[in-house]
Amino acid sequence: MRIEAYNQVAQLYNANNRKANIKSTAATSARDEVSISQAGKDYQIAKKAVSEAADIREDKVAEMKSRIESGNYQVDAGDFAAKLLAKYSALS
Repeated sequence: MRIEAYNQVAQLYNANNRKANIKSTAATSARDEVSISQAGKDYQIAKKAVSEAADIREDKVAEMKSRIESGNYQVDAGDFAAKLLAKYSALS
């Protein structure tokens, strides 16, 4: 007796049984329902709040512009170099 042939027949039989079961359950349930969990609702609210928030903080931009224009904005070269190297090493 070849085992492969038996396995193939069993697979065909199971496939036909599944189709029959799907048809019978589809006939008994008339409609599908979808419900969103509370976590999903909270996520939607948070996503909406983030999308409505401005990407640019105008108050900070105005403050920086005024400091640059007046000449009061000073950048420490050591801090700048350290941050530049940190970004460069993060890319590598």
